[in-house]
Amino acid sequence: MQEKKMPPSPFGTKTTYEKWLESEGLEVVTGYHLEDVDKVPLKPWSRKGGLGAFINLEGGGQTNDAYLCEIPPGQSLKPQRHLFEELIFILKGRGTTTFWHEGGPERFIEWREGSLFSPPLNIWHRHFNTQGDKPVKYLAVTTAPTVINLFHNHEFIFHNPFVFKDRYGAEADYFSGKGTAHPGRVWDTNFIPDVRTFQLQDWAERGKGSKNVYFEIANNTLCSHISEFPVGTYKKAHRHGPGAHVVILSGKGYTLMWREGMPLQKYDWHEGSIVVPPDQWFHQHFNTGKTPARYLALRWEGLKFRTGRKTEMCEVSIREGGDQIEYEDEDPAVRKLFEDELAKEGLTIQMPPVAGKK
Repeated sequence: MQEKKMPPSPFGTKTTYEKWLESEGLEVVTGYHLEDVDKVPLKPWSRKGGLGAFINLEGGGQTNDAYLCEIPPGQSLKPQRHLFEELIFILKGRGTTTFWHEGGPERFIEWREGSLFSPPLNIWHRHFNTQGDKPVKYLAVTTAPTVINLFHNHEFIFHNPFVFKDRYGAEADYFSGKGTAHPGRVWDTNFIPDVRTFQLQDWAERGKGSKNVYFEIANNTLCSHISEFPVGTYKKAHRHGPGAHVVILSGKGYTLMWREGMPLQKYDWHEGSIVVPPDQWFHQHFNTGKTPARYLALRWEGLKFRTGRKTEMCEVSIREGGDQIEYEDEDPAVRKLFEDELAKEGLTIQMPPVAGKK
C-alpha cells in the first residue's frame, strides 16, 4: 500500500521564526555539535549594531535558539527590548550592561569573561565594551523561536511597552549577584560573576565524583546549571526534552548521543565546544583530558516556574521507569570505547568495576 503524502501547503513550509531568521541576514550554524565557537564566522548585524551569527543546532527543536555576538573595541550595541527570554554568557572581554524601563531608574552591571546573566523580560538594555583594544564576544540562548512562532507579529514582540513588574521592579540590588541557596543544589540569582569558578556541590547520582549547581535566573522559564566531573571518569547516560545547550568551559572529552534503539554517535569537545542533545535522545559525557571537565548548560526545565516538562525522572533508572541508564545497564562497548580513548592520552580509567561485570 502506497504511503499517502500531505499536499503542498499554499502558505509555504517555513515557520515564522525561520522567515525572521532569514531577515536578520546572518550565517546560521546547524548540525548536532559545534566544535569551536571561535571558528564561527560573524557578519555585521544591523539590528544589534555589532557582529553576529545564529547557532541553531538540531537539539533545540525550534523551542529555543542561540546566537553569537561581538562588540568591537570601545563600542556598544543598540538598545534592545523584546518579549523573549535571553541568557547571556560572556565568552571574551569585559564591559557593562544598562537596564531600564521607560521613565524608570537605570541600573547597570559590570561583567567579564565567564559572567552569566539575563535581561529581565521586555526591559530595555544595552551592552557596552569598556575595552578600547579588544572585542567582546558573548553567547546567548533565547526563547525567540517559541515566541516568534506563537505570536508571529514583530511589532508585538519587539515594540511592546508592557512592563513585567513581577519579574523586575528596578531594585537597586537586583544584579548584586548575592542570590539565595535552596535545597537540591539550587541557586536563585540574577547575576553570576564567573561560572568557571563558582563553587559546586557533590552530585553522586550522575556519576563518580560528579559536582553540580542549578541556577534559577531573573524569574525566567529558561534556567541553567554547571556540572563538573574528574579525570578518567564519565557521567551516566540520561535523556530529557530539547534545548539544553551544553557549553564546555574546561577540559577535553566527548559526548555520545543516540535515539533509543539507534547507533551511538560520538562528538569530540574541548573548551568552547557546544553540544545540544535532541529531544529524548540519550546522551553521556566523557572526560578524556588531564584536568576536571566543567560545562555550562543553558536550557529549559527550571524548577521555579514550571512549564510542564518532565525533569524528575532524569535521575531515576530506566529499570524503574525513569530516564537514566545506570552503569551496570549500559552497553559494555561504552566503557570499552572510553578505556581506548583514555589510552590514547596515556591515561587510565578511574572508575570502579561495574557490579556483576568483569
